[in-house]
Amino acid sequence: MDWNSLEKGFANYLLLERGLSQNSIDAYRNDVAKLRTFFTVDQPKKATQIQYADLSEFIQTIAQSGQEAGTQARLISGVKAFFKYLFMEGIRDDDPSELLEAPKLMRKLPDTLSYGEILDLIDGLDLSKPEGTRNKAMLETMYSSGLRVSELITLLISYIHEKEGFIRVIGKGDKERLVPIGQRALKYIAIYRDQVRNHMDIMDEHSDVLFLNRRGKPLSRVMVFNIVKDAAMHAGITKNISPHTFRHSFATHLVENGADLRAVQEMLGHESITTTEIYTHLDRSYLRDNILKYHPRNAD
Repeated sequence: MDWNSLEKGFANYLLLERGLSQNSIDAYRNDVAKLRTFFTVDQPKKATQIQYADLSEFIQTIAQSGQEAGTQARLISGVKAFFKYLFMEGIRDDDPSELLEAPKLMRKLPDTLSYGEILDLIDGLDLSKPEGTRNKAMLETMYSSGLRVSELITLLISYIHEKEGFIRVIGKGDKERLVPIGQRALKYIAIYRDQVRNHMDIMDEHSDVLFLNRRGKPLSRVMVFNIVKDAAMHAGITKNISPHTFRHSFATHLVENGADLRAVQEMLGHESITTTEIYTHLDRSYLRDNILKYHPRNAD
C-alpha cells in the first residue's frame, strides 16, 4: 500500500477506533507526514520497508535539527502510534518502532493560585455589569469543578444536575464524565441564568449553551482567557495565569487537603494517573512544612 492510503487508514482508525478529536488526528497526521517526507526524498522507502535502524536515523536527524525535547517526544509518540496501527491491521508483521525511546522531559510544574488569591480574583469582579455576574459564575464553576476552558464554553444548561450536585462534561475526544459541582457555583450559575441570561436575545442553536457573550453566542477560548487576565490584574495578582490556572489550582488544593488521587484523576478526566501525579509535587513548601510538622524527630 502507498503512503496516501496508509495515512487515510490511520486517520480513520484514530477517529473510529480511538475516538480522537480532529485536532489530535491532525497532529498525528502531521507526525506521519514528517516521517513520509524523510523516507521519500533521498532514498525512497515504503512504510512497510522501514526498520528500527531507519527510524533511529530519522529521530537522530530530528534531534540534530534543534527541535525541543517536548516536540521530539510528541513526534515519536505519533510515529509509534502509526506503526502500531500497521501492525494491528496486519499490514506489517512487526513493529519497528517498539524500541524507540522519547527524550526524558523535565515536568514543568504549572502556576497555581492560593485559595486567598482565588477569593481576591473572584470577589474583585464588577457585578454592576451583566457580564460581571456571568464572569463570577464562570470562575466559580472553573474552580469548583476543574474544567478545561473548552469544557466550560461548551457546558449546556441541560447538563447541570442541581439536585444531584453534578454536571455532565464533554472532555477530550468527546469523552463524557460526571463532575461534582459545589453549591456556591450552582448558586451563581442560577443568578446568572435567571437574572442576566434570561433577558438576552439568544439564537435557537445556542439556546442550551450556558455561558454566552453579549450577542447571545457562545464564548471563545480567547475571550475567557482575557476575562481571567483582566480579573487577575484588577485583583493585583502578578502571576502569569490563564483559565487553565483555575484547573491546576482546583487539583492542587484537593490533593493538599487529602483528596484521593484516583478521585482527582476522575474529576479532571485524565486518561492516565501519571498525569494527575504531578499535583503531588506542586507545592514544595507545603510538603516541607508537613514533614517538619509531623516527623517525630522534629517534635521538639
